[in-house]
Amino acid sequence: MEKTLTVIPDEHRLVAQAVDDPQAFAAIYNHYFPRIFTYIRYRVDEDQTADDLTAFVFHRAISHLHKYQSDRALLSAWLFGIARNAVGNHHRRQRRWLWLPLSFATERSDDALQPEETILRDEAQEQLLRAVSNLSDRERDLIALKFVSEMSNREIAQLTHLTESNVGVILHRALHRLRIELKEVSDE
Repeated sequence: MEKTLTVIPDEHRLVAQAVDDPQAFAAIYNHYFPRIFTYIRYRVDEDQTADDLTAFVFHRAISHLHKYQSDRALLSAWLFGIARNAVGNHHRRQRRWLWLPLSFATERSDDALQPEETILRDEAQEQLLRAVSNLSDRERDLIALKFVSEMSNREIAQLTHLTESNVGVILHRALHRLRIELKEVSDE
């Protein structure tokens, strides 16, 4: 069964309340912040940049909350749309496209691992990142939305303006290519 973003109980009422009372936005922020930040962090190369872009997303959301139309999109899709645009604008300004930097993967060390295990884990992460870098920007974005942000295909489709089946096909093909490439590397 597919995992979907949980909706805040009585989200429509909370959004309406937050339009008039910015303090009510805190519940929205607290609920969606972890996934928005994680999605952005996987798409940019530095913690500080991720912090800044996440702050921008929520600032933009609260200042444009009066324009949000619940009949057109889920609040989560609207927020992730702002996040995707912020990341895209950041990359255009930087004139480079990054997905998950190797430094981010190696920063997440587990002190409980033995040195040999750490080396093997880091090598596997490096192989995965090399394989992912061969995917298209769209494929990397869909993989980040699916596996980092834990969105369902339906939520991704709504956000990206693709059909749900198209999202599934793109993800399936991208994952298949990753499996083949990683198998080739392990067979060497």
